[in-house]
Amino acid sequence: MKKLIIGALFTLAFTGNANAHLTPDEQAAKSRGILLFNQYKNAQLELRIAAEAGDAEAQFYLAERLRKEKRFMTVEAQKWYEKSANQSNVYAMIQLGRSDDNLCVNMGNCPASTKTPAQWLKHALDLTKPVAESGDPEAMYLMYELTLKEEWLEKSANSGYALAQYWMAIGARQGGGFFLPWKRHEAVGNWLKLSAEGGYPAAMMEYAAFIYEDQGDLKVARHWIVEAAKKGYESGVSSYGAYSAHSPSLYDFPLDRVKGYALTSLLSELDGGGDVQVYVNETLPEIAEKMTSEQILEANEFAKSWKATHPPLSFFPEKLSR
Repeated sequence: MKKLIIGALFTLAFTGNANAHLTPDEQAAKSRGILLFNQYKNAQLELRIAAEAGDAEAQFYLAERLRKEKRFMTVEAQKWYEKSANQSNVYAMIQLGRSDDNLCVNMGNCPASTKTPAQWLKHALDLTKPVAESGDPEAMYLMYELTLKEEWLEKSANSGYALAQYWMAIGARQGGGFFLPWKRHEAVGNWLKLSAEGGYPAAMMEYAAFIYEDQGDLKVARHWIVEAAKKGYESGVSSYGAYSAHSPSLYDFPLDRVKGYALTSLLSELDGGGDVQVYVNETLPEIAEKMTSEQILEANEFAKSWKATHPPLSFFPEKLSR
């Protein structure tokens, strides 16, 4: 019970006063803003509404958007990071702590801060360490981000945190850790499987590819591609669509051009983010030329139904991106 209480308190701490005192319109703007952020679109207008209302999470995402737009820490981005951090948002503190490794350092125009980067990192560490030591998986992962000590990443992964499990897999694949040669490959697969089962879409796609390359059960590989698509993951939707239409034919997906066309057409909603429209413009005509007009109409209906019954499309960017 004590750990549950501490974990709940930490959830409030690292996000700040998320959703606090927001009107329904402000909450709707925040939700829309985060959705657009995750689609690599301009979310400033929506996020600013909730940020100015005092929501720490919206303030963090607005700062992220402003920083990424300019590719360095701007005065306004830092202002919103600090507003969020001052409401105990650990993620904002970490980004402020990383600002001494920012492009603005080389440019010689970093904005003045109320604390040094080292002070922000210490503040984040002071908040996070007790909760990590109590067993909170996300706090353990943040301790890894704060200290770069692999032991925290492994503890988080062993506690079931899907993002940590994914990075354990990537680390093992890239040569990290100590394994017998035949055990390293096994460890990669095991960590990817655990992360996929934990709901992390990137791991679902990586695990499907792992099975394919390992000449494993393609039925299992197809399952994880479909699961990634069902979550709205851009890579999952594009792969499920392409493989269903046999454009190209991989993973032994049954030929279904109606489904393939429908899923590929949905990706047009990401126009403006991630250069997806280039892919759609190339792939959709290739599928359409092998379809009848009736099949295309059927595909359009399928797309409407999918959109109404599945989460919005997303690139699922990591919250602590560089």
